[in-house]
Amino acid sequence: MTKNLPDNIILEKVISGDTIAFKEIYDRYSKDMFYYAFKILNNKEVCEDIIQNIFIDFWSKRNTSDIKKLKPYLFQSVKYQIFNHIRNKKISNEDLTRLNLIDVSLNISQRMEYLELEELIKEIIEQHLPNRCRQIFILSRFEHKSNQEIANELGITIQAVKNQISKGIQKIKLSLQSEEVVLHIFLIYFSISM
Repeated sequence: MTKNLPDNIILEKVISGDTIAFKEIYDRYSKDMFYYAFKILNNKEVCEDIIQNIFIDFWSKRNTSDIKKLKPYLFQSVKYQIFNHIRNKKISNEDLTRLNLIDVSLNISQRMEYLELEELIKEIIEQHLPNRCRQIFILSRFEHKSNQEIANELGITIQAVKNQISKGIQKIKLSLQSEEVVLHIFLIYFSISM
């Protein structure tokens, strides 16, 4: 029975080819991954395709992937697929409005590639966010913990968590503006599930 096993044990089973363990991972995370993507793209079919492709890729590369933590790996994959989807299509005004974009006049060709953007954001987080804000931001956006989980872990209120995440996003946005990075990629990357 795999239902109550921790992620690292299930992951080991998947790497050794256990299809029941793979189904457990799918059952455990696919719905949240779908909703995560749907908040951004608002397109059921595209989001279903993204999640299906992630799991197909995950299974086919199970022996060659160096996955440290399963949940962050899966949600990072969703972010990457969303980034690729948006990069490869024209973004409509409706998409821009839904993502609460302020400045849509920036030149799309100035966009940094995903991994470069991620490294830049990590550098900004490390250098510009106060300790508590950085800790909460990392728990939320990189370890994909809910506001409630973070509040419980740190012994603070959910509102305090939300305030720190919002503060972090604002500081990162300001730093990215000075780097002339296209803001809509940042907004897609981090400004969801507040």
